[in-house]
Amino acid sequence: MKKIKNEQIISFKNHLMEEEKAQNTIEKYMRDIRFFKEWLGDRDLDKTAVLDYKQALCENYAPKSVNSMLSSIHALFYFLGWHELRVKTLKIQRQIFVKQERELTKKEYERLLSAAEEKHNQKLYYLMQTICGCGIRVSELRYITVAAVQTGQAVINCKGKMRVIFLPKELCRMLMQYSKENKIKNGAVFVSKAGKPLDRSYIWKMLKNLCKTAGVAREKVFPHNLRHLFARTYYSLQKDIVRLADILGHTCIDTTRIYTIETGEVHRRQIQKLGLLRC
Repeated sequence: MKKIKNEQIISFKNHLMEEEKAQNTIEKYMRDIRFFKEWLGDRDLDKTAVLDYKQALCENYAPKSVNSMLSSIHALFYFLGWHELRVKTLKIQRQIFVKQERELTKKEYERLLSAAEEKHNQKLYYLMQTICGCGIRVSELRYITVAAVQTGQAVINCKGKMRVIFLPKELCRMLMQYSKENKIKNGAVFVSKAGKPLDRSYIWKMLKNLCKTAGVAREKVFPHNLRHLFARTYYSLQKDIVRLADILGHTCIDTTRIYTIETGEVHRRQIQKLGLLRC
């Protein structure tokens, strides 16, 4: 009977690195696989065990998370040639509306900026504007360098794809001033005290510390929501989802559609404006 061995996990990790998968992707795969191995315990690995695991996930996680965790072990099974162990993922209807309690509004974003100013956190003040003003991923902040600010554009190399991000002139002016005041002459603009690019967890923690002062719900405040705000704002003005996909670095338009979803209340107001009802 099959067992997942540590050396197999290491070999799979090396394979992912050779495939040039993003570091965050590799870490997620490893986390999900080790979680499955721990859940499995001494039990033999067969199709029934995987089905039981799927059921256990369904009882404790949202459908999207279930599919994500199954995807990780499916990738391992494929690598090991254990194709017979794969199970069906859950069918999820495409989301039409975003939950209002999760959507960061422009007014809330502005309150977060004011809170960062109030706390004299210059780094976070400019960092939020960089993510929200360009629509970049938090992992792409390291490409916002002094040289990029000087030329007004950054070359992003992420997930095996390269794209050019144009930086607004006002943002360049702010970041040049910030770099000068903090004696950052080259390399990434946003760095730690040790001079290394800021990691995701550090940025997450800084943002959460603003919530109380800004009066914004904690569940709305995370780096990726700034990227979502950029996408929604851009699409509301330009109505060009193809161009938006290029800016965000999406290969699939369906991914970009997720970023442009509005709340149900916004859709309700739009329908009411159609003027098709006689009162």
